[in-house]
Amino acid sequence: MEDVDKISPGKVKYSHPVVSAPERRPRDIRKPAIARQCKYPPSYLSSGLSADVDRKTLLRLKRGQLRPETRLDLHGMSQSEAFTSLVHFVTHAHTSRFRCVLAITGKGNVKQGGGVLRNQFPNWLNSKELRPYVLGFSEAQPRDGGGGAFYILVRRKRS
Repeated sequence: MEDVDKISPGKVKYSHPVVSAPERRPRDIRKPAIARQCKYPPSYLSSGLSADVDRKTLLRLKRGQLRPETRLDLHGMSQSEAFTSLVHFVTHAHTSRFRCVLAITGKGNVKQGGGVLRNQFPNWLNSKELRPYVLGFSEAQPRDGGGGAFYILVRRKRS
């Protein structure tokens, strides 16, 4: 401290500290804006179970209390034909404001684990083409086809 010179009060210069704005990353204009359709990604659907529908509505669907407004018969179709028909059927039901529809797949050979269309049906409803339109599905009651048919609960169209 011996080498320090005392500064007289008249010679002191006060300066305000320079505050710089934080550096911002430049926005990439080429990136498209992603439009969010829903708050959460859709859950996986399985027969009689859905996180998107309240318990009471799903129970009414299982019991056949929601009567199907239209039906689609997939008997005799190949997998690709059946999937295409199902996509058109469900999207048409959505635009026509149908709430419950019936899709008949057939039981197939029960000893060999069921038919191909029946086994693929849950995967088709969970596909990116159909999942936005489907709230839930359940095996049909015997009067509507039993194990060879499914009730599909279609999402309401908001306008």
